Amino acid sequence: MDTATLQAFVEVARTGSFSIAAQHLFVTQSAISKRIAQLESQLDTRLFDRIGRGINLTEAGRTLLPQAEGILTQFEDARRTLNNLSGEVTGRLSLAASHHISLHRLPETLRAFVKRYPQVEMDLRFYESEVAYEAVVHGDIELALITLSPESDPRIVAETVWIDRLHYCIAADHPLAERDNVEFDQINAYPAILPGADTFTYQIVHKQLATLGLEPNLGISTNYMDTIRMMVRSGLGWSLLPETLIDEQLVRLNTGSQPVERPLGYIYHRERTLSNAARELLRLLKQSTT
Repeated sequence: MDTATLQAFVEVARTGSFSIAAQHLFVTQSAISKRIAQLESQLDTRLFDRIGRGINLTEAGRTLLPQAEGILTQFEDARRTLNNLSGEVTGRLSLAASHHISLHRLPETLRAFVKRYPQVEMDLRFYESEVAYEAVVHGDIELALITLSPESDPRIVAETVWIDRLHYCIAADHPLAERDNVEFDQINAYPAILPGADTFTYQIVHKQLATLGLEPNLGISTNYMDTIRMMVRSGLGWSLLPETLIDEQLVRLNTGSQPVERPLGYIYHRERTLSNAARELLRLLKQSTT
């Protein structure tokens, strides 16, 4: 049993596919099949049921999965710890970032990091915050820059780097645009354009409206803030948008309340030793906000 065999097992279990697992691990499907067969032979038990085109974990496979994930996490942690001893900023950095942070918060810091440490192999993935969060929890990536979850998780270290102040906005030619003051129920008479209900941003917005006894009059849902801005500009409804996205085509409504604050920052697994590369990227991020 080796790490390559365990990686094959974990990837097949997560994806439910030998072919997709092979793509993720950059090997052939036959190589994946051989590794799984070898592992089943060593353990003298079947790990997957293959029924038609479907692949499902057996009871033995379900029992092995968390242990295999733990072994791989510990191995990677040991490797990073040894690499860190040199003090050099090298190796691979697996990083996920939300689309909003990637477009509006990260570019300058990332440019400085890549210029200073060209020897770091950057594995940068653009995920929705909730997907990135789960990837960190499961040990798939080292670091994520996301909208922070309203709920704390003891497995996760989370630090705020930026505060996004969200304001109620409408198009410049909207019927409410000329009013000096607007009540929440007047805004909610029009359709809202908000991220999906399973997103951290929606949860933050919903919490404020709930305190006012309001349920968002949801018209359109999309998880991309730049797309939401475009639809609000087009007069399709209202939304809460970050200050960084508000321009002359939008009107910020005066509701008499404080802006909704959305914390943006980084997360990593509490049991994971950060690589020198990750630590240096975080240092640059913090430096850019001071």
